[in-house]
Amino acid sequence: MTRIVAGSAGGRRLKVPPKGTRPTSERVREALFSSLESLMDLDGVRVLDLYAGSGALGFEALSRGAGHATFVEADKRAAEVLKANARELPFRDVVIANRSAEAYSVSEGEAFDVVFADPPYAVTDGELEKVLSGLVNAARLTAGAVLIVERASRSAEPAWPEGVESLRAKRYGDTAVYWGQVRSDG
Repeated sequence: MTRIVAGSAGGRRLKVPPKGTRPTSERVREALFSSLESLMDLDGVRVLDLYAGSGALGFEALSRGAGHATFVEADKRAAEVLKANARELPFRDVVIANRSAEAYSVSEGEAFDVVFADPPYAVTDGELEKVLSGLVNAARLTAGAVLIVERASRSAEPAWPEGVESLRAKRYGDTAVYWGQVRSDG
């Protein structure tokens, strides 16, 4: 069972796709959001949840005050689960894009303050680098935007695109969370 940890929808359960995803554990989400909330005020921020799966990260952000979340999920069954979760929750400013993270990252559109990227472990470092670079090159990030990437703990830190600096890395068992931030000087 996956549930929202805290905020206005704390304790609400989320449906999870039957296979092909691994939702971020409650322990990791709790630690991640504690760190994120010490770094920035989530009130009204625009969130992008790439490789969204059940949407646990984006829905957690909305529960804690984010104003908007866009969920990007390539798998059709997982996108249907995301839509079902969105219908069950009280959040209204939600967009679900059933397309690849790479295609979404290079398309024109709104800019985001927080980006979560929790790709399947099979996604290569090179593929992830293209997605992160696409977000920068397509101007999809605000000045000071925070990028949070979840990978297997045996993975190397992502190659952050130019203009994004590494903030921190933290391991939680077999999961590693890497933080980057768009430099405000350019």
